[in-house]
Amino acid sequence: MQFISAFIASAAALTASALPQTTPIAADAKFGLITIRSGSTIHNQAIQAARSSLIVGAQSQNATCDVDHNFATFYISNEELKLYTPEGHPQTIFVDRSGMGMGKIGYVTGEEGLGRNWETKGWALTERNTLEFKGTGIQACPRSIDSAWSIWLAGVKEPGHNQNCTSVLAAAIATDAPIACTYT
Repeated sequence: MQFISAFIASAAALTASALPQTTPIAADAKFGLITIRSGSTIHNQAIQAARSSLIVGAQSQNATCDVDHNFATFYISNEELKLYTPEGHPQTIFVDRSGMGMGKIGYVTGEEGLGRNWETKGWALTERNTLEFKGTGIQACPRSIDSAWSIWLAGVKEPGHNQNCTSVLAAAIATDAPIACTYT
């Protein structure tokens, strides 16, 4: 009986520690995102930005950065999720929850207009530092750019007609030394 109690306590501790940070990230902080999905090939991998999409597991995101690296840096301003970019080159994340968009998550550059059903406001970090859009999490779908997985809003079984998608947590990890990039 003591063994079972100890096992349950350790399993609970491991589950609770699966998310990297429990201290809330400051509202103006820059952060990276990693996917949390135990047992998946994309568990603990950095979310990247490439070709106007968010992805995970690509060999390269082909971004032009201050320092060479292979992950995207984000921040939230007025409920909009933004990529951390050099001054004057804003890139804003959008979600298309319409029947045509099926939960598409992408980004626009500068003054580029938004599509008819694209939404930019509603992003937030939960008290456990996971990213959500209007209370909804994300999912990842295999067979995307460069053998990566594409990131979509959760809630559609086959978003963009992708198959074998899996729900993931997008865990935010604050950075004191953000790296600015311009993403393709």
